[in-house]
Amino acid sequence: MCTTRVVTDLAECQALWRRVMPVEALTDLWEVRECFQRHFRRPASFVVAEDGDRVRGLLPLSWIEESNCLGCFPGETWEGKTWLEQNRVPADSPAVLASMLARCEAPYHLRYLLPPDGVAGGGVSGGGAVVDEIGYLFLPPRYGFELEAYFGQELSHKFAKKLKRDIRRIEELGVSYRLDELGDFDHLVRLNVERFGQRSYFADQRFRESFRDLMHLLHRWRCLRVTTVLIGGEPAAVDMGCVYRGVYTLVAGGTHGDYKGVAKLINVHHMQRACRERLRQVDFLCGDFCWKTLFRLTPRPLYLLSTACEADGAGSRREAVEAVGVS
Repeated sequence: MCTTRVVTDLAECQALWRRVMPVEALTDLWEVRECFQRHFRRPASFVVAEDGDRVRGLLPLSWIEESNCLGCFPGETWEGKTWLEQNRVPADSPAVLASMLARCEAPYHLRYLLPPDGVAGGGVSGGGAVVDEIGYLFLPPRYGFELEAYFGQELSHKFAKKLKRDIRRIEELGVSYRLDELGDFDHLVRLNVERFGQRSYFADQRFRESFRDLMHLLHRWRCLRVTTVLIGGEPAAVDMGCVYRGVYTLVAGGTHGDYKGVAKLINVHHMQRACRERLRQVDFLCGDFCWKTLFRLTPRPLYLLSTACEADGAGSRREAVEAVGVS
């Protein structure tokens, strides 16, 4: 018989996470989540489904006080929304997932959930899918690890020609690259805040220090990528990412507003590097930045489970459960 209970002790939550969570993506790692938990300090509320000694499901949640709801652990928020992507709810059946959701003691809003197979273009079981946002991937194997093949297959001749022309123009200003300089994190923060002001992630000290901790963690693991574009010796763009299990994930960045086209330059640089290193995927994450659709990156929908969906008539709990499936 399957029973559910709520776990609030962080040490027990960690043990359950390490026992149950598949380790396939960067955000599956407890240590990555812990970088944000350390600074946001949300109360953990993990729902676990058990049958005797067997764990049949885990719903890892945090209480987000200002939103008055539960969100995916560790409940890091920016503009009232959690940020970490590729969240999972391990469960061995839709019935177990439904029982864990029913056990929640407060409203929930669970974002960026992977489809069951967790890959680009993967289908989802059942109907009534509630799409949260679209993530965007570049898949080097699809183009034989040749960037020119990608240009030829995905971009119109006119757009590819313009893109290359724009990149040449900014390269003529005297571009050089600096790699993996930890001190450039401060330039990344500065550029981002100068560009977006209070809408920047890094205007929130908790986010800034979470990312700083994440940078040091990835550096210790030797999978960190910090890419700095220098123009005339001045940082014009800085991106932070990592390579984990053949996936290059870009997690944060900043660009100088005076250098039009520098964002295109650094994004193409990431794609070139991924082809050269024969990586299987570049994850540019979600976000309604028009360049991702212009570049015809591969879309990957991420899904939503929310009591708000039911209240708004966007789909029943059963339909939402079927939409995300089980891991």
